[in-house]
Amino acid sequence: MKEEIEKQIKEFGFPVIADEKSGALQWVDMRELKVSYLMCIENIKPFFEALKENRLVTTKCRKCGRLFFPPQKDCPTCRDSDMEWVELSKEGVLETLTVLFVKPPSFGKYNPYTVAIAKLDDGPRITAWLKMDPTKARPGMRVRVQVSRREEEGYLMYELVPVEE
Repeated sequence: MKEEIEKQIKEFGFPVIADEKSGALQWVDMRELKVSYLMCIENIKPFFEALKENRLVTTKCRKCGRLFFPPQKDCPTCRDSDMEWVELSKEGVLETLTVLFVKPPSFGKYNPYTVAIAKLDDGPRITAWLKMDPTKARPGMRVRVQVSRREEEGYLMYELVPVEE
């Protein structure tokens, strides 16, 4: 492929190749991208502590009453920092989902996976991996948040699973 791209650079002046199915030109970025970052979680530490206890908590603005998920230190609506921690119901309704076959490099080791959005009974929406056969998932079905360990990395995560009825 590298030779083909070098040929295209000489011919077109850009690193492009034709899509196998449509023939449309696609840009091929030849640079490797490796990203590492640090992110301070001190202000939302109770969220991570609760996950270790199999609980789901988030922040609620004391001034306007808005719930946030994921938790936030400040309320973007009223610009106040007077937040309280509240425990959320771990059940809700599946709103939408998508199966990812073309994955970002950081998730390239995983088989195709499903990401879904559910509206929790308490109101906030949550985006998480959906652990079920996506062909059996339907908007409107009941789901719950489950705390588990991500296979590859071993750290805690939350995911959506169907509610057993």
